[in-house]
Amino acid sequence: MINQLSWKVGGQQGEGIESTGEIFAITLNRLGYYLYGYRHFSSRIKGGHTNNKIRVSTSQVLSISDDLDILVAFDQETIDVNFHELREGGVVIADSKFNPTIPENAKVAFYSVPFTEIATELGTSLMKNMVAVGASCAILELDVEAFREVVEEIFGRKGQQVVEKNMEAIQKGYEYIKTQAGGSLSTMKLAKADGKKRMFMIGNDAIALGFVAGGCRFMSAYPITPASEIMEYLIKKLPEFGGTVIQTEDEIAACTMAIGANYGGVRAITASAGPGLSLMMEAIGLAGMTETPLVVVDTQRGGPSTGLPTKVEQSDLMQMIYGTHGEIPKIVLAPSTVEEAFYDAIEALNLAEEYQCPVILLTDLQLSLGKQTVEPLDYSRIQIRRGKFDLNAELVADGTDGNYKRYIVTEDGISPRVVPGMKNGLHHMTGVEHNEIGRPSEAAKNRQIQMDKRLRKLNNIKLDNAVYKNVKHDEADVLVIGFNSTRGGIEEAMARLENDGVKVNHAQIRLIHPFPVDEIKPLVDSAKKVVVVEHNGTGQLAQILKLNVGNHDKVESVLKYDGNPFLPSEIYNRIKELL
Repeated sequence: MINQLSWKVGGQQGEGIESTGEIFAITLNRLGYYLYGYRHFSSRIKGGHTNNKIRVSTSQVLSISDDLDILVAFDQETIDVNFHELREGGVVIADSKFNPTIPENAKVAFYSVPFTEIATELGTSLMKNMVAVGASCAILELDVEAFREVVEEIFGRKGQQVVEKNMEAIQKGYEYIKTQAGGSLSTMKLAKADGKKRMFMIGNDAIALGFVAGGCRFMSAYPITPASEIMEYLIKKLPEFGGTVIQTEDEIAACTMAIGANYGGVRAITASAGPGLSLMMEAIGLAGMTETPLVVVDTQRGGPSTGLPTKVEQSDLMQMIYGTHGEIPKIVLAPSTVEEAFYDAIEALNLAEEYQCPVILLTDLQLSLGKQTVEPLDYSRIQIRRGKFDLNAELVADGTDGNYKRYIVTEDGISPRVVPGMKNGLHHMTGVEHNEIGRPSEAAKNRQIQMDKRLRKLNNIKLDNAVYKNVKHDEADVLVIGFNSTRGGIEEAMARLENDGVKVNHAQIRLIHPFPVDEIKPLVDSAKKVVVVEHNGTGQLAQILKLNVGNHDKVESVLKYDGNPFLPSEIYNRIKELL
């Protein structure tokens, strides 16, 4: 038996590739296996090669695998594009319809199965994906009935007959392997999982769920890959909690509408990707100047311009920190797992209100759309912190002409916050520089006082787990640093390096700005070499590290910006070269 394997299904976009992977993965998740799934898809509605690679394990996995054990192909292109990933002894299961071929002398098991023909005999060729699931079942020695619950959930609304037809398609695929294609392989039999119930979700859904749990009740957004799932989730769920989602005409309106809702006292968010964030920058500056809470999700993708809208990249880092004109306090959070994405969404809402400033929740496509097994979430950890905001407070009009000093200068830079309608809370709201009651003022002294006040906000910011640390050595040969989705690949590369006798520490930065110098600097100082792993062409995180921590001579970069996620072996090999 084996404790883990990697399975991939591929074909043309629009012919059920995603649903094939979903049914396969959800079923194994419910059997208690740990999963990590990643979809490769084209930026078009239909057509073009797509595949879904799913790693299955009896222990936690946070990265796609280097190689591939089983490839399920609905067309020849899938074999041509993905065959190089197959390990020796792997398996190809292909639809006989396209007369599949594999490279000569390939040391893999090859099954040509009439997916389409079997499905057509059962009533519709659309069920060919279910036949493929059944064939995979046979290879792995899985019980066909294990899939019934998922099939009923997906197809139950269409009637029991449809459910039974799909189950029959799975059974037929299973039987074909067993009786006509040579049977299953003992080398592919999966060890039994623990049977425990865990969630299986993408990062975007975790973020959206976090917003609901954290008290968000309004979202304004414009659809964009790879952020749209956040909007789609909240469209379904927010109305159940008295909230709503508005699809705006563009990202400028989305951001300003979220600012308006926050000004009115509602926890409100917006979400987009790089191009949308560029449009939001002026409005983000408005939130900073008016000291209005605002949470913005940036799901990074390949750029610039339209770039690679369906591929992973981490090239918005500098934009998120420095993109706005002028200088405002801003917080940038970067979760590295789906579980962290849930808790960080809640924390983003809290920090935005506590510090009365924009908070960017920064993810990347791999984290946002990659699907991971997640242990049950701990809702007792959730806190709602609203900072200096109290709807029941007895306000005193302590300014000129009976106005409230909304922007009163305080030691920590944070002023008590009011919303429209609060008695004695009258003040002026403007995006130009202003005095304590909000009235425009260009006086030099006032400008400096208000700027200093705003910039003081982040002097004492505290965030639990601002850096995820896997530190095994007081003095490491190499410290590996990353952010967002690179964590899993780094952890696996780290284990391989340790087996080679290399002393490795790992730090995954989760608070990008303000930079957690006190937590990172000791690790950098005690390492012989520092390697920063990131998905961009200019080493943006490495530059920020050097800016804040120094030690320029120690810092090396491992970069990848071809749109594909890091494989653990790539990180391992590059670090070995640098050492």
